Amino acid sequence: METSLRLRGGGSRPQSKSQEGLRIHAKEKLPIASNALLQAHGEIHAATGAPTYLALLFRNFYPRLSANLGLGLAIHFRNNQPLPLAWDNFSYTLRASKAIIPFPSNALLGINLKGRLLADKYFNPTTRTAAVELAWTILDLKRGQDVRLKLGYQLLHKMPYFQLRENNWTFNAYMDGKWDVRFDL
Repeated sequence: METSLRLRGGGSRPQSKSQEGLRIHAKEKLPIASNALLQAHGEIHAATGAPTYLALLFRNFYPRLSANLGLGLAIHFRNNQPLPLAWDNFSYTLRASKAIIPFPSNALLGINLKGRLLADKYFNPTTRTAAVELAWTILDLKRGQDVRLKLGYQLLHKMPYFQLRENNWTFNAYMDGKWDVRFDL
């Protein structure tokens, strides 16, 4: 099981209490075929101990296309809601990504295309995201330390962002002042 501590802050828009502060996130990937897995993940708010998110996602990988597709469902808990009310925040998830290597001589520099659609329990779309990223992976920056830099642009929100990822942590920054940090345990 993969576990991480996640901290989010900043931005001009107020965030819900479930997204503020420190959260404990856990993820388990269960292989079900050579290119498919079932991914279960959830998180709890570290200060209150209340769940903030639970999800189950079927993911299929297409290695020859450098692409993947995910379909699943999630429950978002808002402000310590009791379980029956949490079902009101039930959603379906569809996500896809495609990697493009524009420079065959340097496979560590690439472009990623990503999309995600969230729909409510009645299949009405609630959130759409699409992004394009320039990703550069630096292997063995120091002995045993790999680093990945991403410059991205959220197409629908017209928002640039930056990601710096090392073996055990990730930092994301957005142009609207939001940021988040993840520490893998």
